[in-house]
Amino acid sequence: MSRPTLWSTADMDEDLADAVDAELSMYAQQGQNPTIYDQLGAQIEQLEPFLAMQQHMAALAAVPDVVKSFIVSFHQAILNRDLPSITMFYTTTFPKLTDRFYSRVEWPEPEIIAPLLSSSEATEDQIHIFLVLYRDLYYRHVYSRLQPNIDDRFHSYENSCELFNYLLNSPSSADDESDEPAPVDLVLPEQWLWDIIDEFIYQFQVFCSWRSKVKSKTEDQLVMLADGTGVWSSYSVLNVLYSLIQKSKINEYIIALKEEQGKDDARSAEEIAESISPYTALPLYRTLGYFSVLGLLRVHVLLGDFTLALKVMDQVGEFLLGGSGFGAKANKSSLTALPALPATHISTHYYVGFCYMMLRRYPDAIRIFVTVLNFFQRMQRMRSYSGYERKDQYDQIAKTADRTLALYAMCHSLVLPGSPFTRLDDNITNTAKERYGDQMSRMSKGGSDALVAFEELFLYACPKFINANSPPYDDAEAIASLLNADPPESTEGTSPISTDPTQRHLRLFLASAGALSPLPTLRSFLHLYTSLTTEKLSSFLESVKVSEPDQEAAEGAEAEEEAIQEMMVLKQNSRSLSRVAPVQGKGNDSSSSGFSATGSLLDGEMISTSDLNFVIDDKTIHIAESTVGRRYAGWFIKNTERSQRVLDEIRGSPFPVPKVKIASGQKPGGPGAETANGSAAETTQKKAPTKTVAWGGAGMRTSVDGQ
Repeated sequence: MSRPTLWSTADMDEDLADAVDAELSMYAQQGQNPTIYDQLGAQIEQLEPFLAMQQHMAALAAVPDVVKSFIVSFHQAILNRDLPSITMFYTTTFPKLTDRFYSRVEWPEPEIIAPLLSSSEATEDQIHIFLVLYRDLYYRHVYSRLQPNIDDRFHSYENSCELFNYLLNSPSSADDESDEPAPVDLVLPEQWLWDIIDEFIYQFQVFCSWRSKVKSKTEDQLVMLADGTGVWSSYSVLNVLYSLIQKSKINEYIIALKEEQGKDDARSAEEIAESISPYTALPLYRTLGYFSVLGLLRVHVLLGDFTLALKVMDQVGEFLLGGSGFGAKANKSSLTALPALPATHISTHYYVGFCYMMLRRYPDAIRIFVTVLNFFQRMQRMRSYSGYERKDQYDQIAKTADRTLALYAMCHSLVLPGSPFTRLDDNITNTAKERYGDQMSRMSKGGSDALVAFEELFLYACPKFINANSPPYDDAEAIASLLNADPPESTEGTSPISTDPTQRHLRLFLASAGALSPLPTLRSFLHLYTSLTTEKLSSFLESVKVSEPDQEAAEGAEAEEEAIQEMMVLKQNSRSLSRVAPVQGKGNDSSSSGFSATGSLLDGEMISTSDLNFVIDDKTIHIAESTVGRRYAGWFIKNTERSQRVLDEIRGSPFPVPKVKIASGQKPGGPGAETANGSAAETTQKKAPTKTVAWGGAGMRTSVDGQ
């Protein structure tokens, strides 16, 4: 999409244009005289600043007055450290002005609005950092509403580096003679700080995906990419996030918070932060450090390192996933001193759950997905909660929640039936069946149709993976070979190997899911017996294969050996490393769902995920099936309350007015109709109002008049 310019040469001052035309005509008359050429070049150089000034003045004049007032007020609020005003300008005013004036075009460039800030009492450094923050909003708008070009991609990276360099390496004040960097005394809302980290990683992801498509580049783009090999490199992005974590000392701060829990004379969060570091004492750096940990989780997932992604969450994971209540008050737990935003909550659970799924820890993934989907359902019922009332924020959260639901549907199908982890929340399961019922049905049956369903949901719900390394744009011969290379051809019976990272992870996931496709059929036969021979089981399995056109039946010992191998796969799949384990009863360490969760995100113990167990003794299979008792109390309470509400609605509704049969020759408004309607009204009035007793006295109803 082409973006119109904010100013045009037609608006240039006529006197300046005439002067340029006169000089050019004089040059044409004098021919190639070197003296005249030098004089003309010097005069044009003198005119260029005036031309640029005229262009900026014309562009500034085109900016609406309400936008100018907003920029001045926004700058003044940041100077005054007025956090409520900054939050209002960022979350409310800026989006409204964008929808009103700049929904299809870019905001004014920072160089254009800079003269509006010169009249204030701010120093050059304060004006500079405001322009850097404004430029961050400018490029975020370009990425979200418009199509960024290569200049936007390079300049947004430079602006991000300038912002983080200012925060990490800002020089100390003039009174301090040391050359050590000092923390910046800047106040920004938590939502803005999260958006800075989130947008930084998003632009990195988009650039890597765009950079990997070599054949779509023009000559100018190839030259710029060859000169800027370090732009949006994986090393630079990881360096920024790790530097923010190290500078803020967020991990040490969280450890200190945990140590203070339970003490009678526990220190406050502010006292703990001041004792660790001057950077930790400022909410700006604590929040950026905390969000950088969550950003590292996302970056490592995009790069395909799921183990390292969970490793960086060692300290933060217990706060987000270990049972601390989301949105709890600050006086309930010292861990609530960390910021808690809906977007961070849902995004973190999505990436942690996806890591568990790719590591084949399906029970842990299911528990993570159930937690965040329950939170999203509560969030839908309270849309007015501050933090996600903006439509763009809510739409992004809703999209992530829907992708999480698709991942839950896949994990639910990969866990063997009868596992207690398939019954964590019936409401979430029913929602998944309503949304992805056809895919879940195919995935649970196994076979080739199951792999198609897995592929469909995986491509929809997975993150957009990226390559860690850039194509060799600085090597002309290598780029020429890539541009002239033919697409890979597939050999007979196989598909071409794609270098796309998403396709690479898809192949790994389908290989794991494909190994489990025969298990539903095998398990259905084992449920019918307490003991049977391997020969008989193999005959059952071969009869199923004969009925399927894409399967070839084996014979004799080969079929028996195949059946034993499938049983070993079933045995292996019935056990899983899990951070959550079923507990008997409800103790202090167990949740209301009957599961306990302790340790870091990579810790766990081997648990059984199936209600079916078997042993093979000399070609005889002995099967033992354990029945998990269902918790009926909650089911009965829920359905009793539902029945009570229905009964209250029925009793509280008025009686229907009986239809009056009008005799022939009688008018509808005659005396007979009035008598019938009157008697019905009297009957309704004679009914005594009732009062419903709250749960605990279900079925008890008392009349107001004591009857």
